[in-house]
Amino acid sequence: MTDQTLLDIPADDDFEAINEQFYRRRMTDGLPIIPPTRARVDRMLAATRRKPDAALGAIGPKFGMATVEKVAVNAVMAGCAPEYLPVVIAALEAMLTPEFNLYGINTTTHPCNPMIVVNGPIREKLRINYGYNCMGGGWRANATIGRAVRLCMINIGGGIAGDGDRATHGTPAKISFCLGENEAASPWEPLHVRRGFRADESTVTVHGSEAPHEVNNHTNFDALGVLKTLASTAATLGSNNSYLNTGEVAVCLGPEHAETIAREGWSIADVQDYLYVHARNRGSDMAVLDRIGNKSTKRWDPRDPTAMVPLVMRPEDFLIFVAGGAGKHSMIMPSFGYTRAATVKIED
Repeated sequence: MTDQTLLDIPADDDFEAINEQFYRRRMTDGLPIIPPTRARVDRMLAATRRKPDAALGAIGPKFGMATVEKVAVNAVMAGCAPEYLPVVIAALEAMLTPEFNLYGINTTTHPCNPMIVVNGPIREKLRINYGYNCMGGGWRANATIGRAVRLCMINIGGGIAGDGDRATHGTPAKISFCLGENEAASPWEPLHVRRGFRADESTVTVHGSEAPHEVNNHTNFDALGVLKTLASTAATLGSNNSYLNTGEVAVCLGPEHAETIAREGWSIADVQDYLYVHARNRGSDMAVLDRIGNKSTKRWDPRDPTAMVPLVMRPEDFLIFVAGGAGKHSMIMPSFGYTRAATVKIED
């Protein structure tokens, strides 16, 4: 991505012609973009105190430098309102932490993408959806913040489908995956508070997620029944967590499931402990798939077919938060495996 390529667009730009040009150059996600004219980018930059040439870091596999201006360019293209820019910047800062392994997530054959979870007062200010359909469409903030991050991965990082991005099938989450936590409906402390921030601070947490896997339980009105269903959904032999026994599994509890669990006195730590013990695969099943020999499973004897192999290294590797509207549904997001979630405060 060069400034000349993206910014030298006439103020009276031809929308169709510009979109055709960007599409031919493989600089979009396939959807129409807002042409990033100099005036539009300047309006976007006015939403941050950071200098346009301030560098956030290099995004692989191309290792283009993500400057604030280049992020603003992609935010314009995605359709962001200017006030969304600080959230996009914070998400990229979190993704550029070493533990997140953005290079791996942007280049793997695995169908993963950064899931962006927003906490704190900014959710209300920007109308970030954390209720009904929070992982779907209909909300400009959710759709365009997630899309801006993805366009940065394409245009700055070179994660072009079939080229830098080698995902075998990909996932619709590669277009956009951003939501807020439904803090008011959560019976526990919000995610960002449990990760070391104040309740009145606004943050983004990024997780290298697969697309959401539904957890449907309308019949159990006790904590154990809901938790058994969560564990069963999480423990799939096909996920990277099953194969690698590392990374994190994100668990988005619907408010009704969360209330059912908390009503009996279960804490977040209790839920994590339960999932760590019960979301496991039998060693004999792993052996059939030739996975017990993987180096990360050396903690379990591959000769013991009765061994129950956990998905992650420790209970706290289940990343739990509450979101969604009414209905007895939750969501499980396995991860790329070679990644750790990161949380960053939103500035400006």
